[in-house]
Amino acid sequence: MAVTDAQNPLLGETTCGSLLKKLQEIWDEVGESDEERDKMLLQLEQECLDVYKRKVEQAAKSRAQLLQSLSDAKLELSSLQSALGEKSFAGIPEDTSGTIKEQLAAIAPILKQLWEQKEERIKEFSDVQSQIQKICGEIAGSLSLGDQTGTPAVDESDLSLKKLDEYQSQLQELQKEKSDRLHKVLEFVSTVHDLCAVLGMDFFSTVTEVHPSLNDSTGVQSKSISNDTLARLAKMVLTLKEDKKQRLHRLQELASLLIDLWNLMDTPPEERRLFDHVTCNMSATVDEVTVPGALALDLIEQAEVEVERLDQLKASRMKEIAFKKQTELEEIFARAHIEIDPEAAREKIMALIDSGDIEPAELLADMDNQIAKAKEEALSRKDILDKVEKWMSACEEESWLEDYNRDENRYNASRGAHLNLKRAEKARILVNKIPALVDTLVAKTRAWEEDHGMSFSYDSVPLLAMLEEYAMLRHEREEEKRRLRDQKKHQDQQHTEQEAIFGSRPSPARPVSVGNKKVIGPRTNGGGANGTPNRRLSLNPHQNGSRSIVKDGKRDNNRPVAPLNYVAISKDDAASHVSGGDPVPSTP
Repeated sequence: MAVTDAQNPLLGETTCGSLLKKLQEIWDEVGESDEERDKMLLQLEQECLDVYKRKVEQAAKSRAQLLQSLSDAKLELSSLQSALGEKSFAGIPEDTSGTIKEQLAAIAPILKQLWEQKEERIKEFSDVQSQIQKICGEIAGSLSLGDQTGTPAVDESDLSLKKLDEYQSQLQELQKEKSDRLHKVLEFVSTVHDLCAVLGMDFFSTVTEVHPSLNDSTGVQSKSISNDTLARLAKMVLTLKEDKKQRLHRLQELASLLIDLWNLMDTPPEERRLFDHVTCNMSATVDEVTVPGALALDLIEQAEVEVERLDQLKASRMKEIAFKKQTELEEIFARAHIEIDPEAAREKIMALIDSGDIEPAELLADMDNQIAKAKEEALSRKDILDKVEKWMSACEEESWLEDYNRDENRYNASRGAHLNLKRAEKARILVNKIPALVDTLVAKTRAWEEDHGMSFSYDSVPLLAMLEEYAMLRHEREEEKRRLRDQKKHQDQQHTEQEAIFGSRPSPARPVSVGNKKVIGPRTNGGGANGTPNRRLSLNPHQNGSRSIVKDGKRDNNRPVAPLNYVAISKDDAASHVSGGDPVPSTP
């Protein structure tokens, strides 16, 4: 072993050589033997080797730890890249040469950056999954109002953007579903509010029966959107709609009863107006009733109380009401020209009411049934009755036309002559239609009698008998006119022969003074004043054809019911008609 200086004067410090030299000096002074000196030097050399050996072992151990750290860092880097879905990352050295510490120093900042990115990604995943978990709990109904969801477990093995996008897409779908459900809940709540308003019910107590969060005091986003809430809301809406329908039906029934009772008892308008809120929905549909409180229970109860009161009042005025309905029935029969015995009917009503054998409601219902049947019968007779009226009007015009044609002064320029002339033109047109009108009446009357299995009577007189007698009288009248024409023709022939034999001579007929001539003025239909004769069809031996029309329960003796009996015209009147030179109106 080489011996160096005990002290290096250049360095000014203690070295191994200076110490060995100092040791030899001590040995020389002490007188140590060479053997002892060699032993000590070997010992020193062994100790130095041990020290070096320990240092080398420590260095090797440190290198192994660094290599393990580098391997762990590379493995962690790969794991982070895989979890974050980063196949490559900027800043990672591609060249793995260099010392271990240099390689660790190059990887450390990248690992730090990836760890920070991982923490941020975990936070994003946790936030999205928390929202998904919350919405799912709201939809399922497992999450009550004000409850908070726990922190969801994030799968750190897959924190890729693709996986995050999947969660975000799921969250968007759930948010859309939540929005749709919330919109539907609000629609249901609005419908419940409107229905409760119409029905007069407390909205808040009604809607909170479904879920406390549906109260207006809570925010929109805090309302329950669970399947159970939606189902219960839908059921409540159906229940309220059915309740509304039933109440409207009941109210309309009460309104109908009120109107019937008012009409029966002639209730004044000011009393009726007190229940306008009831009768205003008489013909309304369920959807049309939207006024708040229109179907409230107290309103229906009020209407029921009024109906009950009017029913009691109706019982006390039973006779008056029954006679009123009887009058209505008689008017229907009178308009239909059906004769009845009103006195007997009224006596029967009085007897029933006084005996108490029939309930007032049953009596009125029976009379209502009679009125309905009378209206049906009157309706079945209407077409025939309308044509009878036309026939009778035509007969009146025919009578007037006969009077007009017999008037020798009808063409004088007197006041109203032009009006009579126009009327005569219209009357001739109308008279020409009488045969066709009679034929139609006969056909319709026979068809009616076949359908109903009974005779069609007009004020207790069979209509077919009236028509047949009219046809017979018309035929006789035509025969009379034909006979008069033949007589006139024979007289003219005799006058011609006499003139040929004896010559012309003045007519023995006395001239009529102009001042004594009759002037026809404007006349209307009817008898007496309008020139219509009072002659009637003779349908029974005790009365010379005179009948009357029952109208409004009374008889009108002035209006002709059947055609005029033209056969009753005297021969003297016919002769004067012919001698006047007026043309005889032709019959259709």
